[in-house]
Amino acid sequence: MELLFDLFLDALIDSLKMLPFLFGAYLLMEWLEHSSGERMEKALAGARRLGPVTGALLGCVPQCGFSVAAANLYAGRVITLGTLAAVFLSTSDEAVPLLLGAPDKAGVLLPLLAFKVALGALAGIAIDWARRGRPVPREGIHDLCEHCGCEEGGILSSALRHTVGIFLFVLGVNLLLGLGVSLLGEERLATLLLSKSLLQPLAAALLGLIPNCAASVLLTRLYLAGTVSFGSLAAGLSAASGVGLMVLFRANPRPKENLFITALVWAIGAGAGVLLQLIMG
Repeated sequence: MELLFDLFLDALIDSLKMLPFLFGAYLLMEWLEHSSGERMEKALAGARRLGPVTGALLGCVPQCGFSVAAANLYAGRVITLGTLAAVFLSTSDEAVPLLLGAPDKAGVLLPLLAFKVALGALAGIAIDWARRGRPVPREGIHDLCEHCGCEEGGILSSALRHTVGIFLFVLGVNLLLGLGVSLLGEERLATLLLSKSLLQPLAAALLGLIPNCAASVLLTRLYLAGTVSFGSLAAGLSAASGVGLMVLFRANPRPKENLFITALVWAIGAGAGVLLQLIMG
């Protein structure tokens, strides 16, 4: 019991340190989503050949509903597969406030976002070039915000709700990580996560496919703890599209195509992560 109390106290202190940063980041994110979300969605739908570039740039803006919007737009054949992949690969969610909440690691945020935007844009252009097909627009696009829940209440209420939710989740992750390190030891835990192996980005990208903020939170916390490399973090976060994949399976009535898109996003994220790890040594 004493060990559990100490672990809980350490996890609580670590989590409380980032609380003001989390709230500030989510307040900014909510303002962006409420003030310019609709304009960004229209820009994405009207981008045509520049869709992957536009999608990659807009996808890196940290807001919970944009990958959902892209999934619905693709299901309605308003955007191309390349644009959808660009949004998924560049989507930035919980990793942004978590890295901002760790001042000693905040310097990696801009390189990480730049990497994801470049990867999304280049991969999206390559996919559309390989397909050489244009989507046929149709009516009846799904409500772009129904899965996000951000329309309920004002900006402050939404930011508080997100902050409390992610704070509790981060607290749980910190507690589990502390327990894991105590029971397994840092060396054994690093071995289980393929530390210092070129295969680690592959495992991280697979973890990133979990259709929830849990993947981004866990990957970021493992990176902050020094358990996974920057290449693995980039691979996992590139494959992580929040609930975008889950919404794609719901909105797009083509299961085989959805499975192909999932495998494609994983392969691109994992491959890029391995390459980045090779370059960085």
